[in-house]
Amino acid sequence: IGMVKFLMELGAEPTHILCNHANKRWKKAIQAILAESPYGSGAEVHIGKDLWHFRSLVFADKPDFMIGNSYGKFIQRDTLYKGKEFEVPLIRIGFPIFDRHHLHRQTTYGYEGAMQILTTLVNTILERLDEDTRGMGTTDYNYDLVR
Repeated sequence: IGMVKFLMELGAEPTHILCNHANKRWKKAIQAILAESPYGSGAEVHIGKDLWHFRSLVFADKPDFMIGNSYGKFIQRDTLYKGKEFEVPLIRIGFPIFDRHHLHRQTTYGYEGAMQILTTLVNTILERLDEDTRGMGTTDYNYDLVR
């Protein structure tokens, strides 16, 4: 619930919110939060579903990025296999994260946690922006070193 609120305060528009161990009360709470914000109007909440279900959602309705644990990297690989334009980058936040050094120790609570999450989100988006603007004479129209 906190992550959804935090992301919408930043202006993110959730597409799919999936929690495989949530109940109907949790779903109603998330839907109430989404209804309070114009950024939540297009979001769908899925409870009791797994990453295989999420994989089908990602292929049917491509988000800009996904937030999840290490298991999400297989969805990222599957989308990339279809083509670079279909790739959905994974932002590793949550548990377990065992495919990156020391991210399992990353703080996610309180002020320090919020700053860690914000830094991770922004840097991932900036990396993607850099990847998408590497074409010599076509997409390299800006020389941003500091954003």
